[in-house]
Amino acid sequence: MLHAEFRDPLLVAVYDAECPWTREDDFFLGVVGEAPKGRVLDLGCGTGRLALGLAAAGHVVTGVDPAGASLQAARAKPGSERVTWVEGTSADLPVAAFDIAVMTSHVAQFFVTDEEFGRVLADLKRALVPGGRLVFDTRDPAARRWEAWNPVDSHRQVELADGTVVTAWTEVTAVIDGAVSFTHHYTFSDHQQLQSTATLRFRTEREVRAALHTAGFQVGHVYGGWNREPVGDGDGELLVIAHR
Repeated sequence: MLHAEFRDPLLVAVYDAECPWTREDDFFLGVVGEAPKGRVLDLGCGTGRLALGLAAAGHVVTGVDPAGASLQAARAKPGSERVTWVEGTSADLPVAAFDIAVMTSHVAQFFVTDEEFGRVLADLKRALVPGGRLVFDTRDPAARRWEAWNPVDSHRQVELADGTVVTAWTEVTAVIDGAVSFTHHYTFSDHQQLQSTATLRFRTEREVRAALHTAGFQVGHVYGGWNREPVGDGDGELLVIAHR
């Protein structure tokens, strides 16, 4: 199944267990907190980890995601009543409704074609107030992170809340013009096997900047790591802060 870790309830639980709060969330929380508390959009909010953290910090948060199973998991978490959850995409966003928008966990890479990415950026511009900020992460292709997505380096065991242990690993199936296709494999303790497929787009800094310029954003900063290192000197990331 395409993106099954967000759509299949069994794999949503695995994803949630694999993805606790990290310094990546600290980065986004810090950037959002640099301005007075306002209206925050978390596009591609998934199971709600960052949205809930932002709401706990006093922001007015809307989490938007097309995957109903992920939103169901988010709504079941403590504090979920502080967040407005919307099952939908960027096309469903209201006009001038947010002061800042974030896309975390490399959501920007899910929009593989330039046309898809351009539409999302245009939707985000429409949803932000004049001067509103857009913050997102995307992997720097120069770091070639997909080379570690193989059965040996990616092999891991994930313990779920009920004690179930899931064995997981990843294999890359194609790398074409910056688009990396792969399959996640999962084996449960009862020997049930599930798979999730996806393709992610690795854009260069130049490509990211060009797309933002075309959409009407002004780029303020692009960092290479979670401690705001220069591109190429950090964690193999492109951490983008732009303004409408």
